[in-house]
Amino acid sequence: MFKDRADAALQLAERLRHLKGEHPLVLAIPRGAVPMARLIADALDGELDIVLVHKLGAPGNPEYAVGAVSADGTVAISEHGRKLCSKDYIDCEADAQLRLLRERCRRYTLGRPSIDPSGRVVIVVDDGIATGATMIAALRTLRQREPRRLIAALGVAPADTLRRIEAEADAVACLAVPSPFYAVGQHFSDFRQVSDDEVVEFLRQGIKGVRLD
Repeated sequence: MFKDRADAALQLAERLRHLKGEHPLVLAIPRGAVPMARLIADALDGELDIVLVHKLGAPGNPEYAVGAVSADGTVAISEHGRKLCSKDYIDCEADAQLRLLRERCRRYTLGRPSIDPSGRVVIVVDDGIATGATMIAALRTLRQREPRRLIAALGVAPADTLRRIEAEADAVACLAVPSPFYAVGQHFSDFRQVSDDEVVEFLRQGIKGVRLD
């Protein structure tokens, strides 16, 4: 059980402290991971940005992810999503979420281009994953940009999902792999939502991080 996202972020920063000196690019999956990525970037003397992905919800249950789409149009569908959803449904849901992503992109990026991950050590941060669809979409999108090393950093994940993430990343740092796994939020005492305004503020000004000496 983590106290809050900051608690998990500082534990991840400690786990990743060997990357201090590599000037890593730390990319958050909005919205919950943004304050975590800010702390990790500060602790590792890295650079903060976001990677925009959004889950694709199941028919009649939008909170249950069957896949994810990234801002460049990359779609990743889970194995259960392929069984549950038709191609027409996936195409329609992907188009709808892509429009939402592009609206968020305009708001979050403050009119600046995203930081180029090519040739960089890249750490992709999320507070936790269940199906892993959004993380997989983010990793596949970033892989096309040819980072030097691609690392997934997570607070919590189920074991079967973690194996799928390990197949997509060069390395994975995950603090907790509970069994049975029910939901990410059950592993945080404080799991309040992070608002769009807070995301913009974190990206604009950052927060004071804890340095690893």
